[in-house]
Parts: sequence; C-alpha cells; structure tokens
Amino acid sequence: MRRKEFAAACEILKVSHGIVLDYPDGQLHRQDLYKVVCDLTLQVRRFRPHVVLSFGPDGSVTGHTDHSMASVFATLAFHWAGRSNRYPDQIAGDITPHRPQKLYYGTASFALPDRPPITLPPATAIIEIGDYLETKIAAFKAHTSQSPLWPLFESHVRQRGRQELFHLVARVIPGLIEQETDLFAGIKDHF
Repeated sequence: MRRKEFAAACEILKVSHGIVLDYPDGQLHRQDLYKVVCDLTLQVRRFRPHVVLSFGPDGSVTGHTDHSMASVFATLAFHWAGRSNRYPDQIAGDITPHRPQKLYYGTASFALPDRPPITLPPATAIIEIGDYLETKIAAFKAHTSQSPLWPLFESHVRQRGRQELFHLVARVIPGLIEQETDLFAGIKDHF
C-alpha cells in the first residue's frame, strides 16, 4: 500500500525516478545501520546528486522515529558516498565514489501539537514555492494511509505559507553560513 501511495505522490510531483528500499515501515530504528547506509550510499553513487535533502535527526515536525533514522542514514550516506574506503565492494564499472556538495535538513517554524517536544534546526535557506503549495498538499493526500493526518497537515502548511525551510548541515566548500534562497547556490558542475 505504501509503495502505491509513493508512486501516486511521485506522479503528482512529476518525479521521474523514485526508489523505495525494502525496509519495514515504522521499524527503521530496528534495522542494521551499516546495511541501510550501504544501500543508500550505493544509490548516491548511482544517482550522483549535487544536493541531498533529508529530515533532521529531530524527526521533523512529527518527531517520528522513522524520520529521525532516515536522517541518520542519509547523513552517513552523504559523507561516505565520496570515500573509497566505505563500501569498496560497490566500486566497479560505472559505480565510483561520489561526493555530493551540500546536505540540507528540512525544518519548520512550528511543531505539531500533542507530540513529544522537538528542537528544530534554524532555517538557513528559505525557498519560495508559490503555487506548488497545492501540488505539495495533493502529493501528501496521495498517501491515503495518512488520511487521519490530512487536516492537521494541511492547516499547518497553509499557515506557514508558500515557503519551504531548510537547514544547511554540510557542504564541501567550508565557510560561514549565509541565508540562501536557492539550494543550488554555489554548486559546481564538477567538484
């Protein structure tokens, strides 16, 4: 069911290539960290992104354990994908180390009510999404298993307005953080 929901959301968002790894929903905290990071590292090496987006270890506005663990896994894959001494058995043919240039955690200016307390990272990038807010809501509603959360989700994203907030966690070019309005600012074609 969750795979079908994901595929429906990808269609709404016009995602051309979505991948679902084979891990149980609600049980990421019980998975072998090294194996999950290995799977994600392979995907990073195959896809070769310039920017990686993830939840933060706080679990985002829901504080969900799977969101927290996804952050841990994605953060390690971000750092390890560029190192030839991490999962060297993957490196062959077209699969070579790849170092993404930036890692961001999604963040927000609110937390959901009646949830355990969370501490969200400060926004370092504010992205104007304009009319894509409606597309975002439609994609979330494609997850029919989450229908009890629809009103809560929709009311909070509408209150936030037409902005997405992100926190720059790591980048290959060191330096002080500046407020951004483009997640690809400073990205080079080849690093």
